This record gives sequence, structure tokens and C-alpha cells, in this order.
Amino acid sequence: MKQTSAVVGILSLIFGIAIFSVQDLILKLISGDYPLHQAMVLRSLTAIPFLLLLTFWMDGTLRTLLSPTWPAMLARGLLNFSAYTAYYLALAAMPMATTVALYFTAPLIITILSVFMLGEKVSNRRWMAISTGFCGVVIMLRPGGTLFDWAALLPIFCGAAYGLSMVLVRLMGTKDTAAAMAFWGNFAFLGCALILSAIYGLGGYGETGHASLQFLMRGWVWPTLWDGFLMCSCGAIAAIGLTALTQAYRVSQASVVAPFEFTFAFWGVLWGWLFWGDLPDNWGWAGMTIIILAGIYVLRPERAPVAN
Repeated sequence: MKQTSAVVGILSLIFGIAIFSVQDLILKLISGDYPLHQAMVLRSLTAIPFLLLLTFWMDGTLRTLLSPTWPAMLARGLLNFSAYTAYYLALAAMPMATTVALYFTAPLIITILSVFMLGEKVSNRRWMAISTGFCGVVIMLRPGGTLFDWAALLPIFCGAAYGLSMVLVRLMGTKDTAAAMAFWGNFAFLGCALILSAIYGLGGYGETGHASLQFLMRGWVWPTLWDGFLMCSCGAIAAIGLTALTQAYRVSQASVVAPFEFTFAFWGVLWGWLFWGDLPDNWGWAGMTIIILAGIYVLRPERAPVAN
């Protein structure tokens, strides 16, 4: 049963990562013309019917949405909102592959939090691999260098918040379904996006010199038919992706499925190269390679100690 749960969790996570990479592509494509909060409002509204259908399909009823623990699910959604907002703002300013690579602090942090919050066991060798992974992050950041951009800190914050959120799934998973958690998470996204729209939607804050701040503070813009379709399609993507990722951490140990977050690297490099011709520089490749190798080592199942 444990092996089956692990396989289901791993496949759910890989599928969710692939789906979400398309949303990242869309948001980076529109980041120069539209505000993030507008895209989030349209995405969240479009996601509601998809999430209701997924809930009925997975749970056989919509009553699971009325769980007495809905405030906890809503609070987790607020944490996810802060994580993804930071990540999307970074996407507007940095190459996609670089943003994705820096986000890779998430699996490392998830593994760390799984020890302190879930009581899962991590060997000394895995701790060394985690430390090596963070060295790769430092190599990519190059703090103090002339190419350093404060936006590079945003995906790292995203990784920390996302890691905490996914560990909370394990704590809540015995009480609530993946579909219910995804539904309340989307509700939190919608509420926060509406608040940002009320603050920035009418414009008037002027143009800033940084792409991330422009993506946050720009006023609403009437979209073209195609751009409106892209933003709304993020609703279906988010509904499916959120449910898949939530299911992954709900049915399997966080330390087992977390290393598969690194499959995001493939999509980040591929989309960045196909659409913008962006590829990491030598330092970027080096840092990404170190992080991925550290993740692969963390992925390896640990052997049980042999009794003497």
C-alpha cells in the first residue's frame, strides 16, 4: 500500500508540474501588457466550475467543500497566494529558466519541514545533499554581483511559502480531500486578487522602472479576445494542477514526492528557449546542475539499517 501511494503521489506531482508550467508560460507572455491581479481574477473565476466538477468527480459529492476545517484550508490558500504572487512577479523580470531554478528551494525546504513538522526521517547524507542544493542556489544568485536583481529573491520566498503549504497538506490530508483544499485555495486566490484590483485596478500609480512592480501595480486593461482566452484558460489549468499537486502530498510522504518538483527544470528551460531564446549562462547551468543532482540524491530511497 505504501508503494502504491508513493507511485500515485509521484505521478500526480509530475502531472501537476507539467500542467502548471503552461500557466507560467501564459503569465510571462502577458506580463508586459496586463496586471497580475487581473489575470488572477479571471483565472480564479474560470476555475470555480472546473473545481466543482473535479470535486464531484473525485469525491462523489460537493458536501466535502463544507468541511468544518474550511478556515484552515482557506488559510493555506492565502499562503499559496503569497507564494505564487512572488513567483509570478519574478517571472516578469527574469528569464523563465532562472526563475524556475531559484524556485527549486521548495523541494529542499519541504524535505526540511517534513522532519520538524511531520516527524519524517532524513539521514545525514540527505542533509548534506540539501546543503549542497542550497550552495547551487547561491551560485545562481551571485549575491553582490553586478547582475544581481532583487527579483531573484522572490522565487526563493515562493519556495519557502510553497514548502510550508505542501507540508500543511500532509497535516490536513486525513481530514480533507484534495479537491476541497484546491477549491478553498482558489477562493483565497480570488479574494486576494480582488483586493489587489481594488487598490491598483484603476491605475494612477504611474510606471515604475522594474518589470515586477509594473506587473503588480499596472491598472486593468481591456484584453484582446486571444489574451482574454489565455487568462481564462489559466482557470482550468489551475483547477487541474492544484488538485494534482495537493493529491500528491496528501497520499504520499513529502520527502518521497518533493524531489520530483525538479521536473519543473525541463519545462522552464524548454519554454524559455522556444519563446524567448533564453538559456542559462555557465553559472546558471552550474547552479541548476548542482541543485538537480542534490535533488536526485535526496530522491534515492534510504536503506534500512542492518541489525547487528
